[in-house]
Amino acid sequence: MRSHTGLSNKEAVVKLKKYGLNEIRDTSQTTPLKILIRQIKSNFLIYLLSVAVFFSFIVGKSITAYAILAVILMVVIIGFIQEYKAEKAIHALKGMLVANSMAVRDGKEKEIPSNQIVPGDILILRTGEKVPADCLLLEEQELKVNEAVLTGESGEVGKKISSNGKHKDENMLFMGTFVVNGRCLAKAVHTGMNTKFGQIAGLISSAEKDMPLQIKVNSIVKYMVTAAIIVSVMTGALIFWRAPIIDQEIIITTLILIIALSVSAFPEGFPVVLITTLAAGARRMAKQNAIVNRMSIIETLGETTVICSDKTGTITKGEMTINRIFANDEYYDVTGTGFTGRGDFLLNNKKIEPVKEPVLEKMLHAAVLCNDAIIERIGTDMEFKTSGSPTESALMVLGAKAGLFKEDVEHERIQEMPFNSTRKMMTVLCRLNRESIVFSKGAPEYILKHCAFVQKNGKILKLSDKEQKKILEANKNLNSSALRTIALAYKKVDDFDKNHFEENLIFLGLTGMEDPAREEVKDTLKQCRAAGIKVKMITGGNQETARSIAKEIGLRGGLIDGDELENMTDEELAKNINHISIFARVKPEHKLRLVNILKANGEIVTMTGDGVNDAPALKEAHIGIAMGKNGTDVSRSVADMTIKDDNFATIVGAVREGRNIFKNIRKFATYQLTCNFAELTILFFGVLLSPWLGWQIPLLLALQILFMNLVTDNLPAITLGLNPSSQDSMIDPPRRNSNILNKKLIILLVSTGSLLALMVLSVFYVSFNLLGESTEYARTAALFTLICLEVVSAFNFRSFRKGLLFRSPFINPYLFFASLISLAATFIIIYTPLNKVFETVPLGTEGFILALLMCVIFAVIFDSLKYLNRRLKIVNLETA
Repeated sequence: MRSHTGLSNKEAVVKLKKYGLNEIRDTSQTTPLKILIRQIKSNFLIYLLSVAVFFSFIVGKSITAYAILAVILMVVIIGFIQEYKAEKAIHALKGMLVANSMAVRDGKEKEIPSNQIVPGDILILRTGEKVPADCLLLEEQELKVNEAVLTGESGEVGKKISSNGKHKDENMLFMGTFVVNGRCLAKAVHTGMNTKFGQIAGLISSAEKDMPLQIKVNSIVKYMVTAAIIVSVMTGALIFWRAPIIDQEIIITTLILIIALSVSAFPEGFPVVLITTLAAGARRMAKQNAIVNRMSIIETLGETTVICSDKTGTITKGEMTINRIFANDEYYDVTGTGFTGRGDFLLNNKKIEPVKEPVLEKMLHAAVLCNDAIIERIGTDMEFKTSGSPTESALMVLGAKAGLFKEDVEHERIQEMPFNSTRKMMTVLCRLNRESIVFSKGAPEYILKHCAFVQKNGKILKLSDKEQKKILEANKNLNSSALRTIALAYKKVDDFDKNHFEENLIFLGLTGMEDPAREEVKDTLKQCRAAGIKVKMITGGNQETARSIAKEIGLRGGLIDGDELENMTDEELAKNINHISIFARVKPEHKLRLVNILKANGEIVTMTGDGVNDAPALKEAHIGIAMGKNGTDVSRSVADMTIKDDNFATIVGAVREGRNIFKNIRKFATYQLTCNFAELTILFFGVLLSPWLGWQIPLLLALQILFMNLVTDNLPAITLGLNPSSQDSMIDPPRRNSNILNKKLIILLVSTGSLLALMVLSVFYVSFNLLGESTEYARTAALFTLICLEVVSAFNFRSFRKGLLFRSPFINPYLFFASLISLAATFIIIYTPLNKVFETVPLGTEGFILALLMCVIFAVIFDSLKYLNRRLKIVNLETA
């Protein structure tokens, strides 16, 4: 394979200008004009307020009418800005994972962004990779693809080269399909919207279904609107009952008030604030290398009770370094760490030249030629940039330390049998020095099954039971030192026989590679334990290595391997799975079984995977996580989230962020509904108490209510959704109730709203009945107090656990500045000519003192309650 030179970089640049980027245009993307039209068409508030404008003009209140028109304009502008920002954030998240493909440019293999592929590019495709363009097959080895994305059929389809070069289905690979077996060389013929996939995508526009959270929010909105209309109508009925004369003006004024009340209690910002909060959280997660493929999973992410994580590259660094070799019944040491060609081969602490040792020389050729990784030298030094799996990269670097580079070896790969999770080995047939040689590498126990001989010191001997036992003992010794082992074998052949390709191999030796645990994993596991999250380490490797790594990171629990797993019934596994934390020699089908057992036990399961055969388990788990660095395109396509750095700590960080996002949604929902409840209560009881207290009703006017709803309710609510992530999110057990509001939070919002209403009614009473101020003054004092209390309440809702008085106001800077804007806007409608429009009057010192006193009392009450709750642990609202 790879006999083609491909395009030159200059040719590729010219073609890219001609054909454009290799991308599928999103025909469903919302334009700013569409958002604006949607804001006007679908916003019920605008129709309600338009009715209020009409009635205002009828009774001659033109100033009020124009003011409400200004409110309508503000509603449209604010809604447009929020939705436009949310749309942009969602679109940006979709583009955060850049796919790459292996292409031949200027005669060299190199990784390029898939969107820069042009017609004429020669592409190298391997098992697990997505086909990035419509391609003509040039060369193939055991190639099979999954074309379900185009045909709906999930089976594997074999592909063959056509002798006449005509484009037919059997010799074409299509964009969006997946290579599920083998590898190939193919020539891109169509890209972007000119592909078969692009033509189909151009005919349809996808519309995402509502997320579960959106459905819950819509349900809250529906109940709140119903309650608001009932209370508003009751308030209107009370006004009519209280009025000595019911004339046209009192009817229309009351209708306008009812509309204003309905608007004030209508949480119209909920759906957009929800998306904004999710998008902001997803952006924070992206900065920490966790890319969510579907925003709907963020809610579930925070509920995770079990994380099933791969060992290699996730719990460990994935930076393989071969530092021991077993061959000739001897242990050889190899110095040097990482992907550097500097290092020596030692036997009994004496430097040797491996190419002069027959067995080592054969092992090095097997390591380099039975290998699909690519290493590129960085500058003139012996530092390398690698592309491919960490294991294969380590084998290539081993060859480099001995001065053996694949490109320097004159060879031709004639045939191959790729590695997969069932065979656990890879074999190639190469033409080398006029000889046909088979090279194999893989898991020792699997390689040994295919070996009939062993080579020692240049002699080929029969592989006896004694020799096998010796090799397995050496393998165990290497594994117990936390070294991952790969066995190497070969044989010379005269004729190629596919059915006997891997029979009667000659065993060469073992390579022991170190893959140390990530330093941060130990602390991350402690966080998981504190948060009530169970961690299970899954590896295809052996028990000894798995046990050694588990001990290093402090992972407690039992260990079983794949054979034991297969011998257990589902009932036995379900009974014992909570006590097992380490699973060794696991196959992909075992992963799927583990997910199903854990789910049946009531767990919320997060599962990682990187291979083609991991896809079913990733799909079945509540949260499927693919690896960004070493994962396959197949696993990434079905996963809910992709970890760009393949780091276990990133997974736990994403769970923490998921918890925090849901808490923020609860906080802004509880806060906004508290404000709405308080406003409804004030107006209702104001009308109810007015006969006995001599109050002129209503206590708050329609425009004042609209002002609060637009400026002082919505702004802080939006910013509460942007609260920064806190470590406190990981000190509570996973929540089991995913409702945004539950009984405890409803009690909290009703009691808080009632307290706010009582305080505002008290201010009106003191101002009007005790101090003898005018209705306008008392109304202004009540309005100012309510706005101040709502601002203080917003700071109070930053945390359900921690107090307000001794916390920095800058923890959430967005909330701080939103509060300043709300207060500044309030001063403007009280102390500028706008007070004539809003029917307010300037307040004196006593008005400020009353508002300040109420705010202090409110803060002291809630700080005291939170302190008692922390000490006595009465209720945990964080996980309610």
